[in-house]
Amino acid sequence: LSFQKKLWKMVESDQFMSIWWSEGGKCIAISEALFKQEVLGRAGPMHVFATKSMRSSIQQLNLYGFIKMQQDFQRSASLPEFLAEEAEAPAHRKLLYYYNPNLNREHPHLLERCKRR
Repeated sequence: LSFQKKLWKMVESDQFMSIWWSEGGKCIAISEALFKQEVLGRAGPMHVFATKSMRSSIQQLNLYGFIKMQQDFQRSASLPEFLAEEAEAPAHRKLLYYYNPNLNREHPHLLERCKRR
């Protein structure tokens, strides 16, 4: 399978906890640490991508027209809630969000337009 088709299958699959749909199916979210272990750490016939490098995986996303998105988290006005959110912030920083108009959960037919540059 091609890169974009593998990516689609992974996002749609319940077998991968490191990558999922975000923004109502218009973006993909990747938990970097878990992705390294769960996807890039696979060997032999179980491997998904030819690379074991996160950097190479991100380069592939870029080659297929994916754009890294910044997630804006609204902060609470109350001090205790704000401090709790700050404690969780490092976990959010390890999440990567990527957007491609041709990878949309509601419109799988668009995947054919997702081409390597």
